[in-house]
Amino acid sequence: MNLKRTFGAVLTILGIVGLIYTAVGFLNNSGDTKALIVAGILGVIFFFTGISLVRTTKDES
Repeated sequence: MNLKRTFGAVLTILGIVGLIYTAVGFLNNSGDTKALIVAGILGVIFFFTGISLVRTTKDES
């Protein structure tokens, strides 16, 4: 089991959670828009970093 791939999967899941949190916050018209923007940006960064780690890491046995 490759540690980089596992870390990439964790980052991807955290990114998805951050993006869902942001979407729900915007749909509910939450008053704290600055926090939602920060959560959205972090979600995008985590998501794409995780996907990149999973894609570029070679699976060596």
